[in-house]
Amino acid sequence: MENIIIILILAVLLLIGIRAFIRHFRHESSCCGGGSQAAPVPEKKLDNVIGQKIVRVDGMTCDHCKGWVEKSINEIDGASARVNLKKKEAIVSMARNISDDELIAAVKRAGYRVVEIR
Repeated sequence: MENIIIILILAVLLLIGIRAFIRHFRHESSCCGGGSQAAPVPEKKLDNVIGQKIVRVDGMTCDHCKGWVEKSINEIDGASARVNLKKKEAIVSMARNISDDELIAAVKRAGYRVVEIR
C-alpha cells in the first residue's frame, strides 16, 4: 500500500514537470521566471541616424527576453534597438557604422543567438 502511494505521488510530480516543460517550449509561460510584466527599457534616441540593420534573434520568448536584448544592444555607442518579439528580431538604428560582430557580441552577452543580420 505504501509503495502505491509513493508511486502515485511521483507520477503526479512527473506530470506537473512534463506539463511545465511543454508550456515553456510552446512559449505559454515565462522563460526566466520574471512573471508577465517586465521593466520597460528606456528608449535610446540617436541624433544622426545613418542606417538600420535588422537582427534576427533566436531564443527570445517573453518581454524579459526582449528587454535584455534591447538593453544589451543599446549599450553599444551609436546604436538604438527596438525588438519585435513576435518576429524575433531587433531593428537597430545606427549613428555610426556598427559591425555585425559588435551586434552579435551584444546579443550573445544578453544570452541569445543571432540567426541573421540584414
